Amino acid sequence: MQLSSQQLSFMDTFGYLHLSGLLDDRIDRIVEEFELVWANHGSGHSGHTHDGTARSCIVPFIDQNEYLSSLIDDPRIDGIFVSLLGDDYNYLGSDGNYYVGDTGWHSDGGWPRPIVYYKLALYLDVLAQDTGAIRVIPGSHKYGDQYAESLQEHIRNSDQNWGVSGSRVPAMAVETKPGDVIVFHQGTKHSSWGGGNHRRMFTINCSPRHTEDQLPILRDEISAFARFWVDSVYGEAMLQNASPQRMRHLEQALANQDHLAEISRQSRQEMVEPSRG
Repeated sequence: MQLSSQQLSFMDTFGYLHLSGLLDDRIDRIVEEFELVWANHGSGHSGHTHDGTARSCIVPFIDQNEYLSSLIDDPRIDGIFVSLLGDDYNYLGSDGNYYVGDTGWHSDGGWPRPIVYYKLALYLDVLAQDTGAIRVIPGSHKYGDQYAESLQEHIRNSDQNWGVSGSRVPAMAVETKPGDVIVFHQGTKHSSWGGGNHRRMFTINCSPRHTEDQLPILRDEISAFARFWVDSVYGEAMLQNASPQRMRHLEQALANQDHLAEISRQSRQEMVEPSRG
């Protein structure tokens, strides 16, 4: 699978794509394995099962499970990222979530981000506009554009700046059913409103392969994984039985994560022995 020229143009202009039913043939097994990861790991960093009071998250997520790891080998998912980022793109992490309530407007990562990242999201429940479906603001991903920069400056205080609550900000609600795939530029402003307290969703995040002079940026991105107390960007299931094709998307991060274990150790220690000032 390759994205069409029209789809690539749509992504460039509006910052997202909705691929309805793309994984219908795999979704039942995906949901089953999603639930299995949670059963085996609780809620990861927070150390308890999801109780519906706050978001629960596991990082890395698909890496915990051989079947979910195989999603990045799927010609449809691989083809999406090849189309957007080239055939030597980097897979740089996955998070699995139970979401609770509203998620306010935001972009992922810094603004502007020095490297383009795309997020592929799978929502495992039927979601409508007012029951937690992702909303996006088309065109909000263009760093440096006057419109996008104005949104970045004002959207977090929409009540004060525009006289409307976050749920009333003009946007496109992308209603989904399990099996649909949403892909978006991580700069794209997104949110969700009115959802319940057990909304299941996981992501696959990818970037272009970094050039030599961009490797410090990659190492900084890898450092950010320390807050999840992991010693490697990738979980064991992702690395086990990885084909040469899959390794192409893992090798650059593996070669630049030698500092992660020590930063994670420091992060764990700071949590156990909080600074007294």
